[in-house]
Amino acid sequence: MGSSVQTLEFQAETRQLLRLVIHSIYSNKDIFLRELISNASDALDKRRLESLTDSSPTGSDAADLHIVLEVDQDARTLTVRDNGIGMTRDDLVELLGTIAKSGTAALLEKLQESKDAATAENLIGQFGVGFYSAFMVADKVTVRTRRAGTDSGTRWESDGEGTYDIQAVDDLPVGTSVTLHLKPVDSEDGLADYLSESKIRQIVKRYSDFIRWPIRMAANGPDAEGESPSALDTLNSMKALWARPRSEVTEDEYTEFYQQISHDWLAPAETIHMRAEGTFEYEALLFLPAQAPFDLFSRETKRGVQLYVKRVFIMDDCEALMPNYLRFVKGVVDAHDLSLNVSREILQQDRQIRGVRRRLVKKVLGALKDMQSKDAERYAKVWEQFGRALKEGLLEDTDNLEALLALISAASTHDPEKTTTLREYVARMKPGQDAIYYLTGESRAMVENSPHMEAFTAKGYEVLILTDPIDEVWTDQVPTFDGHRLQSIAKGQVDLDESADGEQPADADKAQREQDFAALLPWLTTTLSDHVKQVRLSARLTTSAACIVGDAHDVTPTLEKMYRAMGQQIPPVKRILELNPAHPLISALRTAHAAGADDPAPAEIAELIYGSALLAEGGDLPDPARFTRLLTDRLARTL
Repeated sequence: MGSSVQTLEFQAETRQLLRLVIHSIYSNKDIFLRELISNASDALDKRRLESLTDSSPTGSDAADLHIVLEVDQDARTLTVRDNGIGMTRDDLVELLGTIAKSGTAALLEKLQESKDAATAENLIGQFGVGFYSAFMVADKVTVRTRRAGTDSGTRWESDGEGTYDIQAVDDLPVGTSVTLHLKPVDSEDGLADYLSESKIRQIVKRYSDFIRWPIRMAANGPDAEGESPSALDTLNSMKALWARPRSEVTEDEYTEFYQQISHDWLAPAETIHMRAEGTFEYEALLFLPAQAPFDLFSRETKRGVQLYVKRVFIMDDCEALMPNYLRFVKGVVDAHDLSLNVSREILQQDRQIRGVRRRLVKKVLGALKDMQSKDAERYAKVWEQFGRALKEGLLEDTDNLEALLALISAASTHDPEKTTTLREYVARMKPGQDAIYYLTGESRAMVENSPHMEAFTAKGYEVLILTDPIDEVWTDQVPTFDGHRLQSIAKGQVDLDESADGEQPADADKAQREQDFAALLPWLTTTLSDHVKQVRLSARLTTSAACIVGDAHDVTPTLEKMYRAMGQQIPPVKRILELNPAHPLISALRTAHAAGADDPAPAEIAELIYGSALLAEGGDLPDPARFTRLLTDRLARTL
């Protein structure tokens, strides 16, 4: 028998907020079941804890804690039932009669000021509504509950319009049942058929598959006499691998889980399983794929890991937890202290989430470092797939700059097959060498055959061969590694002019060369002034007649093209033409220029030398037709 029904009113502000929740906040109404199952799971956690810490009995069914979903097609009701801790009458009034104990007025004002549902949902995410999402899909909600350790229960019922009924009832089992009297199906309003077994299974699988307690449902609803069948199907797997100690999880289980969340058919290259305790508790299970997805460098690529809160799925692709350059990392982060209604915008601003992100990044970079030192062959395959993306971190993540530089694996003139790290390069540097030399280009063959390489090859200096487009950018942004500056051999002055015994040549020889070419160099600078800002003698050439270099801080031609392709117009950069004073062509040009200033041939030869140097580095001729005409004319005169 129950006592008389008492009708109470929601707070005025709460009524307005409730109407917003029901009619305009959520675009995805499926989340109501996630919220109710999460509440039931919390109640089961509390009952289990109480059974362990309280000597008083909490009921014989405490050994089989579970959640049951019951469908009644005739009555159009869906019931979420648990045998958790339950609630008293005071609990119901406090928890369901008011949505918040403080801040309701301020929140309501912000909600009313917001112009769109997305903004309102973000605000609700800060506030948390949980149970009240049930009114999105139900005309009426009935709650029956009995607190463990008490003799009587309570019934709570409301249509969400402004009042709720509450009364004491007898003969209730320990726990809580929430019965939703469902609204009619309305696809235009996002109201699905929540009596459909397949729909319920779909929602549970997506949002609540890893809840630690079994979620059960009869396969075909009640039997002919209205009694629930004894055989119930368990809908969730309860296999949250991240919540188990690593020693208890097999590699096959890790691989199966990775393939499930990534839709990849390969095993992961690396598994990272971690747990953090303290002020903000979370577990993380991250995977480094073995192969890059086809859309790794697409603007539309989704990034981030899955976010759970106490095993309840919150969102895919949580960008706040992983930086863009680690967008290939797959996995799950399960936070214990977040609201279920947390939004992406709130996550971006949350101090604790930023702390989690920093720790996850360090863990991933640490795993890559360990792989690099312990399994070089496996690391080489991972770098081949994701090295370009990792280099983006050199521009985005200054906090981990040194760690990222240590991970770089680059081709080098030291070995035609194997790559090298910067640290290995530094260990092989020649005595007195203070710079890490590199050259960028479209391919290894183009870089190796570049005129810029000649003196470095002849003198035995190792040069890094960088062929990714992003190499043009990060090498300008990163000043040093391990105290050694990074220097492009196509920029600035390079002086490797040593004799065979390692001694510097006499200053008199240099002075003589400069005197010999004192008249030619200014004339060439004037003649080619439309294309170069200076012509000078080179110390980096041994066999080629000329090469083009930039000043130390000039934008490279490749980077200039990249900026223009992105719509950023920058002024054209004039570069420097360097000549090999020992080359027969340059000596002949000097002689021809000295012999007759009115002869047009030296000017034409100068254009051909500049064009040839431009082609040698893979550049574009300013006037290909003129270059071809000059070249064919000169060739014809030699026959």
